[in-house]
Amino acid sequence: MDTIPKKIIRQLLILIGLAIVAFLIFRELLPYLSGVLGAVTLYVLLKGSMAKLVKKGWNENLAVSFLMFISFIGILLPIIGIAMMMANKVQNAVHNSEKFMNAIQSHIQSLEEKIGYDFYKELDVSAATSWVSENAQVLIGNTFNLFIAISIMYFMLYFMLTKPKQLRAGIYDYVPFNKKHLKILIHDSAKMVRSNALGIPIVAVAQGIIALIGFLIFGIENPLFWFVIVIIGSMIPFVGTLVGILPVFLIALASGDSFAAWGILLYGFIVVGSTDNIIRLYVLKKMDDVHPLITLIGVIIGIPLFGFIGLIFGPIFISLFFIVAKMYKMEYVDPNEKD
Repeated sequence: MDTIPKKIIRQLLILIGLAIVAFLIFRELLPYLSGVLGAVTLYVLLKGSMAKLVKKGWNENLAVSFLMFISFIGILLPIIGIAMMMANKVQNAVHNSEKFMNAIQSHIQSLEEKIGYDFYKELDVSAATSWVSENAQVLIGNTFNLFIAISIMYFMLYFMLTKPKQLRAGIYDYVPFNKKHLKILIHDSAKMVRSNALGIPIVAVAQGIIALIGFLIFGIENPLFWFVIVIIGSMIPFVGTLVGILPVFLIALASGDSFAAWGILLYGFIVVGSTDNIIRLYVLKKMDDVHPLITLIGVIIGIPLFGFIGLIFGPIFISLFFIVAKMYKMEYVDPNEKD
């Protein structure tokens, strides 16, 4: 009877032990994973600028401090500001949700009487209000966890920018791929990070600006808030800007301003919708376009994990998973297949 070699048994025990430790570490670090992804994202975006500053004669510590300050002012502060604004608006929406639902119910019942068609038998206002109260805070996230994640992000980013050679050597030593496949992994990951961290937000902001013009034209209340909502919606495939346009239409209709309601709805479908493809074609053709399903799955997973910033980090997380899976296949499953 054949027996399993002791070397194989020892190897399996080591792998099982490593898997258990890795699981425990991942479980404890999960609330702060956004900090790790943030450090990777900022490193990919800033490493070129860091090299240029050092080449121009900047002190290394001064250069990294300058870039970290710029990233905080230009990226982090706007995100924090948006999150705080949304938190305030979400709280107001929760307090007034039942009133809003009653107004919508009244308008739909009036429409049913005019056309003689029953859209639905009953609108459960209390259930809708309860759902809003329970789920409206998902995008806001946990403040304490966010503070820890930001600290981890900048701590890692400092050493990634100041010790790039050690970082590269550590990757080559511990990542279980040969150098050829590892270079492909690093290259593909960098392209994917740029596309998710730059391309998608640029498209979303451009669409938000176009929608904001419409909000101002039709005199919509809180145009800046709905501008942010359109940006968020634009990042979600198959949902798009309707997540911002449709609620504005319903609120305007519920308040009795039919002209503004139908005007912004038509503007959203015709103007904002038609410019979506043009903007995406112009921006994303210069970057590595990400499949909409990856973005959608990333958003679904990212928001519960990372809060508001999960709109960007979720797709990055999923894309990294698929890139590593691709490298595993090239390295171990089909090692003789041409790259």
